Amino acid sequence: MLETFKKDVKQGLDSNPKTLSSKYFYNKIGDALFVEIMNLPEYYLTRSELDIFQNKTQDLINALQLNSNTPFELIELGAGDGLKTKKLLRSLDKQNYTFDYLPIDISSNALQLLKKDLSNTLPNVSVKTQQGDYFKILASLKKSSKPKVILFLGSNIGNMDDEKAAEFIYNLGANLKPGDKLLLGVDLIKAKEIVLPAYNDKQGITAKFNLNLLHRINEELGADFNLKNFKHQPEYNKEEGIAKSYIVSTEQQTVTINALETSYTFEADEKIHTEISRKYNDALIEKIIANTDFTLQTKILDSKAYFADYILTRN
Repeated sequence: MLETFKKDVKQGLDSNPKTLSSKYFYNKIGDALFVEIMNLPEYYLTRSELDIFQNKTQDLINALQLNSNTPFELIELGAGDGLKTKKLLRSLDKQNYTFDYLPIDISSNALQLLKKDLSNTLPNVSVKTQQGDYFKILASLKKSSKPKVILFLGSNIGNMDDEKAAEFIYNLGANLKPGDKLLLGVDLIKAKEIVLPAYNDKQGITAKFNLNLLHRINEELGADFNLKNFKHQPEYNKEEGIAKSYIVSTEQQTVTINALETSYTFEADEKIHTEISRKYNDALIEKIIANTDFTLQTKILDSKAYFADYILTRN
């Protein structure tokens, strides 16, 4: 893991413009900060999708065309704490659907906590945790003949550019059978006044989250980034439909990374690109799935129409 981190940091900072991968946001400090972010008043994304799972649960079940007499597998990619999914699980359990819930996550700790919680709150639900890479696990599940429903929530697809998103969804389809479903949660294109504060809260938690990347490089790779000389800068263009996060050097400076045996010079106002968060509409979703094995069936919106859960069917 450390070698991969070294390689990715070197590749990113050697690039022009400089980049750092958002996948390295999530260490112990980053995880805790992101939990704080999800509870911020400005961060509408989690609340919006939770609104769907809480108040339109039956609409989701109907749209997925589930049959209470046919056992199926409900597979969640990047399950985390399962906050939203628990609403769906509770309804399926109440209506006597027969299914296995297979949460997939890279974090064994998150999976253990989720399984423990579900064994207490929904003891009748069959939970089979799966730790590891999405596609390796999906490939191993192909031998099962049960219908599958894949959940990919939280607009996580939005951290990919459109080309990667199309490839990702194509690869999901390659691991599914005709009639299987994909429930894809995405953030919708909306006004800058709503989107930008979600990535630039008044308390500065998102800024800490972004700058924690530099702290992590200091800790793990022996660098000497002075975090006071960098700032968090989000940008959003409604026409483009993409929110971007940057770490910006506030002065000309040189930083040494001992593990790489390299120093990097940063100009004043030079940006390091850390994250994209793609926003969507129907036309973009149709474009992304155009060369995949999926057909767009329907979408379900939250009460403010900020967020959509698209239901796609494998052809």
